[in-house]
Order: sequence, then C-alpha cells, then structure tokens
Amino acid sequence: MALSMAELAKRTQDVYERNAARFDAERAKILFERNWLDKFLSHLPTGGHVLDLGCGSGDPIASYIIGQGYRLTGADASAAMLRLAREKFPKGDWRLVDMRSLELPERFDGIIGWDSFFHLTREEQRSVIPKLAAHLVPSGVLMLTVGPDDGEETGRVGDDAVYHASLSIDEYTAILASHDVTVIDFRVDDPDCGHHTILLAQKKATPDHSH
Repeated sequence: MALSMAELAKRTQDVYERNAARFDAERAKILFERNWLDKFLSHLPTGGHVLDLGCGSGDPIASYIIGQGYRLTGADASAAMLRLAREKFPKGDWRLVDMRSLELPERFDGIIGWDSFFHLTREEQRSVIPKLAAHLVPSGVLMLTVGPDDGEETGRVGDDAVYHASLSIDEYTAILASHDVTVIDFRVDDPDCGHHTILLAQKKATPDHSH
C-alpha cells in the first residue's frame, strides 16, 4: 500500500537509519557541489564556523569544508549517519539534532542544508527558516537545496521512498526577508550541480530593530 505524503514525511529519519551505510557507499564523492560550496565559503570569514545541517556521514561536504580550514559543526537527526561521521572524522564536532527543533548555543558564520532541509514538510520549513536565521551571525550566509517550485514529491534512498517538499522561491524570499535575510543567488536545476536547485542567502550586516 502506498503511503500518503504525510505518512511518508514522518519516516525520513527511519529511512536514513536503515540505509546509512548504503547511502554513504552510494553517495557521489566527486564533489559536483564544489562551485556552490566555494561560493558559499567565499562569503565567510577565514576559519569561520559552519553548521552543516543534515551532515550525514560528513563525506564529501563536511570534509571539504573542514579541509578548506573552516570550523564545522555537523548536525543530523540520524544516529547511524553520525556514527559513520565519527568513524571518518573522530576529531569532528558531530551532534544529534533534529533541525525542526534547532536550538544550539552557538551562532554561525554559515549554515548549509544540502539535500536535508527539503525533507521537511512545507509547514515545517516555514517554522524552521526563522530558526536558521536566528542561528546566523550578522552577515552570516545560508545555503539550502530546495525544489524548483512549490510542491511535494518523492525521491529514493536505497530502496525506500523518501519525502521531499519545497515552497516557492517567492515564499522563501518573503520569509527570509522578514528575518533580515536576503536571497543573493537562486538557481533552478543547475546542470553543473546534478540538477540541484540552490538557494543562497545572507543576513543583514547589522540587526534591524525597527520591526
């Protein structure tokens, strides 16, 4: 029996727990994301602190960012994924975190949610974006992979269906703007990046207390 989208959305964590080793083994490590990672990092201070939300096994994205000389905190809702990350990078800062209830003591120069944020339902995304904005320092940068437009669809992890959702770019822009974050780049289905749709945004340099 096919699951409803609402039921499927609740199972994302289980899917990654079950498929952690396989997902890591099958995950492309050629770093087709490098152009976007470099664009993201170019806005950060040297040695800045990055939060990788949905870091998975830490390979290849977290390892690339660490290799470029940045401090990295990796957060994931899957204990199985974090076990892999700790094996690969025992000195890393890996934390079991559900981004829907994100509340960390630190503020970050950059936050990246690559192939992770889009597993949240649209309602969850609306409530998480303000949390992301709150965890950025002034001038901090946020990069998310999202969908090309508003909607829900299914993807695959291993043999399991997995839930994806996206808001429209207009809605993302409006929510971010209401938290002093401006979209600085948005690319739909980038052919040079595995057809990912990427949103890059930056927080105001100084907090605006007028609202």
